[in-house]
Amino acid sequence: MKTTRYRYDREGDTLDILIREEQVHHAEEYGQIILNYDDNNRLVEIEVLNASKFLGGLLTEMIQAKPEVKSVEIEV
Repeated sequence: MKTTRYRYDREGDTLDILIREEQVHHAEEYGQIILNYDDNNRLVEIEVLNASKFLGGLLTEMIQAKPEVKSVEIEV
């Protein structure tokens, strides 16, 4: 089984989550998240733009969430 790889570009503040070693055929953008797919429509990579702000906000919300909160959403 192949493992997922993570790569952070400090200069561009992007986090790449590499799921499989395939050529990217097309992408879908959802705000700061870009999903890259191969030609069989399988997810290849997830890119997080402005990663430090996105992940920092997510972690802050998770830490501050009350125990009865089942899920946390952030808007960046």
